[in-house]
Amino acid sequence: MTDGGKPLLLLIGSSARRSREFILQAVSSKYALWLLQPAPVTWEEPYVVGSTAVSNVDPEPLVEAARRVAAEHEVAGVFCYDEGLVAPAAHVSQALGLPGNTPEAIAACRDKNATRAALEQAGVAQPSSIGVSSLAEAREAAEKLGFPVVIKPRGLAGGMGVRRADGPDEVEGAYAAASAASYPGVPVFDVPVLVEQYVDGPEISVDAVFFEGECVPLVVARKQVGLAPFFEEVGHEVDGADPLLSDPGLLDALRRSHAALGFHTGVSHTEFRLTPSGPCLMEVNARLGGDMIPYLGTLATGVDVAMAAADAAAGRRPDTQQLHHKAAAITFLYPERDSEVESVTVHEDRFTPEIHSASVMADPGAVLRLPPRGYISRYARVIAVADSVERARTALLRATEIVELSGRPAEVPTP
Repeated sequence: MTDGGKPLLLLIGSSARRSREFILQAVSSKYALWLLQPAPVTWEEPYVVGSTAVSNVDPEPLVEAARRVAAEHEVAGVFCYDEGLVAPAAHVSQALGLPGNTPEAIAACRDKNATRAALEQAGVAQPSSIGVSSLAEAREAAEKLGFPVVIKPRGLAGGMGVRRADGPDEVEGAYAAASAASYPGVPVFDVPVLVEQYVDGPEISVDAVFFEGECVPLVVARKQVGLAPFFEEVGHEVDGADPLLSDPGLLDALRRSHAALGFHTGVSHTEFRLTPSGPCLMEVNARLGGDMIPYLGTLATGVDVAMAAADAAAGRRPDTQQLHHKAAAITFLYPERDSEVESVTVHEDRFTPEIHSASVMADPGAVLRLPPRGYISRYARVIAVADSVERARTALLRATEIVELSGRPAEVPTP
């Protein structure tokens, strides 16, 4: 416990303020947070009780820094929601004997090739997948699987570098996009790219909490993708009364997949395609969902998804009781072409009753490049909350009127 009486969680990295501050706002109301990251404390200051400057991508110095904090304070758990840091965080919880998953389980989630192998052994429905390390191997794999195929990085998430190839002439561009995409803290593999069978059907994600052998789905988000042939996530819709929250087939796939991977404690973000024969698992991410999805879930159901993750990290049973059934949706705004931002203006006077919020996501001078030159190049997001998904979706049709982008064409990058 801290002097304030709150249990202490070691927070491994804080990530981007615009997309993750809601997590610290929620969790700090119940837990004291001690931040471990190389950068000094800035926006996180109102939410943390202390910090240690240390590399948080290298497990050895991170564990040593955590031990020093634990020598002076009683630590209840390790909390992390950053894709690039969940593996080092697992080393900390294991070294300190705190609740959490093993580093091996987290590695199996982060390595999509290892995920595929584990799920195949468990009999979980998933696309056929072949790992490749060259364009020639990618061509051969695509011909073997049959077109269309999806070519993706082995260790990334959020649709980064993922591209569909409908025929042999599209494999080269898709392979180049997948092999070039990167994210801080993500491991580089000798076989860095996967060629996978294309599975048709609506895309969903499920944020579910695992604790003491139980699995409870908290948020089902129905995903909108754009910028074809890429799979950029441009929006999500969450229905607090979604029947998939209690669907036996989906729950079975969640339980068996996570058991196969060794994930048993915390909130994970699992992506599926809904096919006529049932859910087909695309990937498992050992963290809270991005794109404000946990926040949408809280708006739709009243269940604090971020707090559920923190409770599990502290070894406490999460509160998963729904308080209401609403619909929440988010849309992300992208420039029509590669652009340098001059200004982004939110017109609050144009809000309708269903518009919950509109937020700027790009500062003046930022260069926003569309795939494959850049990913997640958004200048704003708009959230709607309503009594039905249809009403929330309709409200978001006016998003480009609510948020105005002023910019100029970006210079073509030098090869």
